[in-house]
Order: sequence, then C-alpha cells, then structure tokens
Amino acid sequence: QVQLAESGGGLVQAGGSLRLSCAASGRIFSTNAMGWYRQAPGKQRELVATITSGGSPNYADSVKGRFTISRDNAKNTVYLQMNSLKPEDTAVYYCHAGVRDGLSSWGQYWGQGTQVTVSS
Repeated sequence: QVQLAESGGGLVQAGGSLRLSCAASGRIFSTNAMGWYRQAPGKQRELVATITSGGSPNYADSVKGRFTISRDNAKNTVYLQMNSLKPEDTAVYYCHAGVRDGLSSWGQYWGQGTQVTVSS
C-alpha cells in the first residue's frame, strides 16, 4: 500500500505565497508522473501541474508563470511553489502519483487534500 501525505496549505492574502509538499511512502518500487490537482466548492477537480519522473513540468494555463512544480525522486516527494496567489486559487489541493507498487504493477494514488484559502 502507498500513502501520500500533503502539507503546506493554509490561509494567505492575495499576492502572497505558499509551498505545498507531498511525500509518498509505503511499498514503492519507483514513481512515474506526480502532480497537483485542485477542487473549488461547486466545481470539478482540475489539473494544476504535473511533472514527469525526468523532471518535465506541465501547467494549467491559469497558473503558468505563478506556480512552480518540482520533485525529489530520492525522497519520493513533489512540491508546488505558489506565488502571486489570487482568490480564485482557493481550493482543496490534492497530490497525485503514479507508483510502481509491485514487480509488475502500477497504481494511481491520491492524497487526502490540503486547503488553500486566498483572501482578497
């Protein structure tokens, strides 16, 4: 079994910054793509940013130039640096990882979510 533990959410004023972390633990042979998604009240979950095992990032248009995703493969950890935050960034942020959890099996795992609230 694999667990994803998120941290770093909180309340911040518009224009401020937060850094999210997500550490994967458990039966991990290797990790594939990792990423962050978010879900605001009354809206569907949406992609924020992903990063491949080789370090290639992909961003939603709404966060390009403001958010930076990175990862530490040795620690099975992914980060999301969020700058110039806007009230519309308010949401629950979920970590996701594709994990090789067996000799010939892969699983998709989600964190429990961390609240990010940006006040105007």
